[in-house]
Amino acid sequence: MQVTYIDHSGFMVESGSCYYIFDYYKGELPKLDKDKEVIVFCSHFHQDHFNPQIFQILKDMGLNYQAVLAKDINKRKYPTGVKITTAYHDESYTLDNGTQVSTLLSTDSGVAFIVKTKDSTIYHADLNDWYWEGEPDADNRQMTSRYRAEIDKLKGIHFDAAFVPLDPRQEDHYADGMIYFLEKVECEAVFPMHYWDDPKVIDRFIAEYPKYKSRIRNTELAKGEKCGHTE
Repeated sequence: MQVTYIDHSGFMVESGSCYYIFDYYKGELPKLDKDKEVIVFCSHFHQDHFNPQIFQILKDMGLNYQAVLAKDINKRKYPTGVKITTAYHDESYTLDNGTQVSTLLSTDSGVAFIVKTKDSTIYHADLNDWYWEGEPDADNRQMTSRYRAEIDKLKGIHFDAAFVPLDPRQEDHYADGMIYFLEKVECEAVFPMHYWDDPKVIDRFIAEYPKYKSRIRNTELAKGEKCGHTE
């Protein structure tokens, strides 16, 4: 399995027979093998996670694709003539090529994805402990509780790759969600995302929490090129 970082929360995971593209927002895709299928995943409707331009890009490249779109994405933005799986939280789906998709309820909007391919298991989500300074304490405590309840559902699943928010806008709480994920979930490689063009936050996290260094990947090193980390 190989990972290519596109931008923001956008990633492409390549397996032996398929490309999995998550939360395309902007950026260029590398040249893709037309013999491989593409599956597009969009976690929710926010413009930094769902850009319908991805469908035209894939069409122009002559690629065969289908999509798994969170239920909150307006159906008027669905591509015509393309197979779409509408994803609801706490559901499971089996796609034509055998890929198994399960979902969690996001603490933002839409869903979090658990994707099982023939050779790997992937987690991608805007699901996070969105603790914000200045918000009522009760609201922040509720957010933390909701986030942890969803992450606890991952107990017993071993992931080859996970894509997890690390958002510097949260100030001192920028790593709350990441830390809980790393404490509770088995994963070989964790790619921070959603850091709003501030990749220094990855170095900050590693410096402040060095015990997780071996599992954290510098997402920027995978930008524009393939980055293999598991077999």
